[in-house]
Amino acid sequence: MAKKPHENQKTQETIVRFDNVSFEWGVNKPILDGVSFTVRRGMKFTLMGQNGAGKSTIFGLISGSYTPESGIINVVKGVSIASARQVIPRDQLNLSVREFFEKCFKHKVYDIDPKIDDVLEVVNLKGHTKVHDKKINTFSGGQQARLLLASALIQDPDLLLLDEPTNNLDKAGIAHLTNFLIDYKKTVIVISHDAKFLNAFTQAVLYLDVYTKKIEQYIGNYFNVVKDITARVEKENMKNAQLQKEIQAKKDQANVFAYKGGRLRLVAKRMREKAEELEEEIVEVRKEDRAIRPFTIPSQPDLIGEILNISSFTTMKNGKVVKHKTKISLNKNTHLLLQGPNGIGKTILLERLASGHADGEKVKEGIRIGYYRQDFSTLNFEDTVYQSLSSAMLAGGERLDEERMRSVAAGFLVTGEFICTRIGDLSEGQKGLVAFARLVLQKPGLLILDEPTNHINFRHLPVIAEALNKYTGAMILVSHVPEFVKQIRIDEVLDLEK
Repeated sequence: MAKKPHENQKTQETIVRFDNVSFEWGVNKPILDGVSFTVRRGMKFTLMGQNGAGKSTIFGLISGSYTPESGIINVVKGVSIASARQVIPRDQLNLSVREFFEKCFKHKVYDIDPKIDDVLEVVNLKGHTKVHDKKINTFSGGQQARLLLASALIQDPDLLLLDEPTNNLDKAGIAHLTNFLIDYKKTVIVISHDAKFLNAFTQAVLYLDVYTKKIEQYIGNYFNVVKDITARVEKENMKNAQLQKEIQAKKDQANVFAYKGGRLRLVAKRMREKAEELEEEIVEVRKEDRAIRPFTIPSQPDLIGEILNISSFTTMKNGKVVKHKTKISLNKNTHLLLQGPNGIGKTILLERLASGHADGEKVKEGIRIGYYRQDFSTLNFEDTVYQSLSSAMLAGGERLDEERMRSVAAGFLVTGEFICTRIGDLSEGQKGLVAFARLVLQKPGLLILDEPTNHINFRHLPVIAEALNKYTGAMILVSHVPEFVKQIRIDEVLDLEK
């Protein structure tokens, strides 16, 4: 059973301490409110919380990228920290591998190539002889995820911060990373929505509550902590329900006595005071993460005949392009699963299909394509959410109906000031929800989805799977999450490796 730290205190040295820390973005956007917790040397933590709660912000505060509004963050002198971010910054995609790793250090590192070779071996990304000069943007999404991890490991930090490290990784990559973390001797904090992955190595959990802006700290593996939190919430809800019953009974009695007048009014007053005392006993229950509302992605109307034909495709093998012949025909209500290991060329094929420039591919004229990219590059990061959704609605052939647009947005937890936020200022999970809202408004005839579970809160995944399962246009899906794929109707499979 998971326990709070004071019940099962560890003896390792505390290397990071948050003491009553508060932080906010801009004006009236609080992220943390009086947060206190400790990180002990050699332990492996999971940092949990809803999309947009501020998990990545906590990493920024630990590493010193951000400064708190109030409170103290104490990192023990001499403790080195390295972060593996969720995505490679856009301004680094044109760097060579060598330049990318050189940026990991404050000072110039001489003869860095052997160090790069060693760390690429650790993340199971073995390159050919010219890998050091290869551009980052030529690597697949899964290979870039391994480069991000390697960029942190090459620094040999005392504290390793991993932000969604399994995104884009294939089964072999996740297994390799899991074994690495199990054997890892230093301190690590991981943000991830992959429960099975987290449970393999987690010793403690930091839960960031998006409503209270507080951190709850637990000792125990991931599954036990989630089980304990759920049980506590149920117990508190039951206690509150009983108190509400008693409060209502006291108020009803008070109303009866007050109506009768005379000395009974004093009795009525005592009844109301008792009701107020009971109201103070109501426990503030931690609200569970909300899931998005069930939704439908409408397909383009009047879809008739063949929507997409693929007669050939190319893959990457040992750094060489290999051409293959195939016979794939997608009509209305046909779902294709595209499979293959990291680096074989899945994302490149999807990009070419979406642009209409793939060899051996033909999309029927007039077909609208809805493209969910794993790096969200189909979104304009300078647009506000309102502008992004408005343009999607117009692209879907609808007039601008603000009431409908806001209703769709609300279903994806995009409400209030969120809708006026710049896309580039959203968390990766929030960008994913906006991307799905755009698909609903676009009404595509061909839906192309490249790793749509990346960055998405696990509570949302069954809802998304059900929407994709019911989609009636033609669909191509790439996903390395078997549990997600199992929930979706697949009519054809194209395995690029086989």
